[in-house]
Amino acid sequence: MEDLKTSETWRVFRIQSELVEGFETLNDLGPAVSIFGSSRLHADNQYYKDAKTVAKMLADAGFAVITGGGPGIMEGANEGAKVGKAHSVGLNIELPTEQVSNKHQDISLHFRYFFVRKLMFIKYAMAYVIFPGGFGTMDELFEALTLAQTKRIKPFPIILYGPDYWKGLIDWMKNSLVPAGTIFNEDFALFSIVESPDEVLFLISEHHRVFGNMLSGKK
Repeated sequence: MEDLKTSETWRVFRIQSELVEGFETLNDLGPAVSIFGSSRLHADNQYYKDAKTVAKMLADAGFAVITGGGPGIMEGANEGAKVGKAHSVGLNIELPTEQVSNKHQDISLHFRYFFVRKLMFIKYAMAYVIFPGGFGTMDELFEALTLAQTKRIKPFPIILYGPDYWKGLIDWMKNSLVPAGTIFNEDFALFSIVESPDEVLFLISEHHRVFGNMLSGKK
């Protein structure tokens, strides 16, 4: 039993160290956008290409780009940010499979704990761009929607990229959740659905122009 207590105590210090390292590393990042998407969509996929384009456009406009640091959509976004010469941030996570850090990061953090990593995504981003993805991507999307809906964070753009991919989910929300009373029609104003990089840049640039004082560290 004593070993367990010691183990749990040291886990607290490990969590604390990840928090401190994240805060110190990202504190002066400036306006940044978190981009999410599947690790399984590679360079020949159109969504990968669009993620790269979106990230480059954001970087050229002065926004840093934050991803999960892995392959797929994340790599495309980091590559685009690096080409655009903005900070290309990877918040890498230790996983038994899939997570191999991509080479396009100029700021690279490594986390053991998902909840610490998720805090860094939300704290230091002034917008989320959600490309097609699986459970991890959905997790980040619905956490952001929950925090916005419950007003635990200040409103910021949550942008779903690719109407065809998201249509089934949105239809299910409208046809099941709204009639059941578990969400309201006004909750759909919490996010936008776009189909081009230009739309992403416009929404984020307009938000930054109007709410420029609401930078990442203000959440």
